[in-house]
Amino acid sequence: MVALKFDLENCYGIRKLHHEVRLDGKGCAAIYAPNGSMKTSLAKSLQDLSKGVDSVDQIFPQRATKRCISLNDQDLPSAGVFVIRSYDEMFSNSDKTAMLLVNHDLRIRYEEQMLSIRKAKDALLKALKKTSGAKRDVEKEVSMVFMRNGKDFLTALRRVREEVSSESPRTFAAIPYEILFGDKSVAFLARPEIKNAIAIYVRNYNALIARSTYFRRGVFSYFNASTIAKNLSDNGFFNAQHTVRLNGAREVEVHDRQQLELIIESERDLILNDPALRASFDAVEKAIHANAELRDLHAFLLNNEDIIPDLENLESLRQKAWISYLKVCDSEYNSFLDIEGEAAGALKEIEDQAARESTQWSKVIRIFNERFTVPFRLEVQNRVLVMLGQESAPTLGFRFEDGSGDVADVDRGSLMRALSTGELKALYILNVIFEIEIRRHSDQSTLFVVDDIADSFDYKNKYAIIEYLRDMSEDPKFLQLILTHNFDFFRTTESRYIDRKSCYMAVKGPTEVRLEEAYALKGIFPTWRDRFFVDARMKIACIPFIRNLIEYTADEQDARYLRLTSMLHVQVDTMDLKVSHLDEVFRSVFSKDGVSVDAEKGVVELIRETAAACLAAPEGVNFENKIVMSLAIRLSAEEFMINKINDPEEISKIKKNQTGKLYQLYKKKFGDNDSEAVDVLRKVMLMTPESIHLNSFMYEPILDMSDGHLRSLYARVIALT
Repeated sequence: MVALKFDLENCYGIRKLHHEVRLDGKGCAAIYAPNGSMKTSLAKSLQDLSKGVDSVDQIFPQRATKRCISLNDQDLPSAGVFVIRSYDEMFSNSDKTAMLLVNHDLRIRYEEQMLSIRKAKDALLKALKKTSGAKRDVEKEVSMVFMRNGKDFLTALRRVREEVSSESPRTFAAIPYEILFGDKSVAFLARPEIKNAIAIYVRNYNALIARSTYFRRGVFSYFNASTIAKNLSDNGFFNAQHTVRLNGAREVEVHDRQQLELIIESERDLILNDPALRASFDAVEKAIHANAELRDLHAFLLNNEDIIPDLENLESLRQKAWISYLKVCDSEYNSFLDIEGEAAGALKEIEDQAARESTQWSKVIRIFNERFTVPFRLEVQNRVLVMLGQESAPTLGFRFEDGSGDVADVDRGSLMRALSTGELKALYILNVIFEIEIRRHSDQSTLFVVDDIADSFDYKNKYAIIEYLRDMSEDPKFLQLILTHNFDFFRTTESRYIDRKSCYMAVKGPTEVRLEEAYALKGIFPTWRDRFFVDARMKIACIPFIRNLIEYTADEQDARYLRLTSMLHVQVDTMDLKVSHLDEVFRSVFSKDGVSVDAEKGVVELIRETAAACLAAPEGVNFENKIVMSLAIRLSAEEFMINKINDPEEISKIKKNQTGKLYQLYKKKFGDNDSEAVDVLRKVMLMTPESIHLNSFMYEPILDMSDGHLRSLYARVIALT
């Protein structure tokens, strides 16, 4: 058996807690703690431990805090503790939830393919950046140039593959991208006066090209000619004694590169030195020169005047430039497209297999959809993408079903606005299940501290939670400590899966919190019935219980019912009733033989004697004590009011709700003159009814009440009399 030891002092209101909690054979224990006793404080202390931070006393921070928590005499490791808090402290599922979607083998295969693509892509981007001189995001820029958006890089590359293949290697590759296509340059070239000056230049240039001996507009330009001269020479054309014949006004046969380049330069100079063209160029140059920020553009155009005609359509020139850059990076460009194309088939096959995989996320969704009652169904929208590492976090989809047969897919925000509080709490449980399954998947040994996880849930979902916790208990890596102030939940966990010996009740005293062995888990009434003749406290506690049974099985006019009513309220015959009268009613209801040793004692006398003994009892759950003191308080309060009112005729008119009616009469007669007594009597009205009119099937409220308050109230009522 696992032992969880607590040695706490001044931790969030726990003055002292020193106890060893024995977990059962499945590693589970449960603690029932009435409101205000210790539950939240213990949960906070354990959460501090899980986060590796110190605990404190928030109200009295000057007090020295001690927090020693061990498991089988070994310090409890922070990573091995997970505190599941109540709904109003929701946590989002951890980023680690993506782990639940992983098929390790598939992901490795997928990542290998993606790595090869990524390496080829990085090599291309690096080469393009160097060739173009671009300082911006090359991938986004290429996509914008060819696809008009920044997210279609691959499509853009595929689209221009044929153009790149037919492009001359260096047509526009020498263009420095940031100089010509920088934001300031583009804005400048778009100005109306600059566009007009460029248009005049282009008209003059085209007129000269039309009269050129060798150049032809759109067919054979200076760029083409220079490239041809270089290519012929580089490929040994002239060394092989071949010649080139140029057609024109006169034919020229060219025998070497130098001769061809000289002819090309002469023809270019003849065009560029034309007076009309020079005048139009001077207008462009003057406008650029006037802007100091564009000095690099100015210098570039001075040395590359023949590119000015292409400035008339800047976006077309931008595309031509990138096609030229890609041509220069031909090796990296084709390698990337080839690798991507080869991997595409393999990736599709892996994705299809991943789509068919059943993962632990699917298990979590199935658990939630099958077990919890909510008007929506869950699904993971991006399961395959997360499985394969393309997206880091899973995205939940919600299908809303209103019971009419109509189904609507809704986003999370709309769903949150449509759900009730209980339904929102059920959705919160999904986060809890995710975290638990993450730890199961990671083989993480964990003590789960479950702090009223089912608080305020409807019964169907409350039982669904308990069933899931029971399933958790089957995992040998998991331990559970259930903390709750809901006695019904506490009792149900014991009946479903936690051994009774590992169930505790917390008792808060003035200096410490104690954990006592749990009782009343199977129902307190059979115990009271069996010990009726030998235990005065249980005998008295049975009075409202038996009266309740008679109310159900007979009616309120039954003589036995009326006799028991006289033991709960001060009636004409109350002081004449003996324990033997109570014995008689008991035997008639339960068909059990027996006689109390104090059968001739008055019932009221027995109640007062037993209440006096309860005043001296130690702090504890003290179930029966609370009923005894509640009865003694009310009988004494009614006796006091009857004597003070002193109006038998008016009092005789009271047929039901006697304590309340007496209180109203007392206030009417003495309220202004006896505020202290009125205050005491008001507390009697507030504190005793739930304890006395005990429903035979639900007795949780009395467990939550501290008997310390009843002791104090009893002393004040006695002081009145």
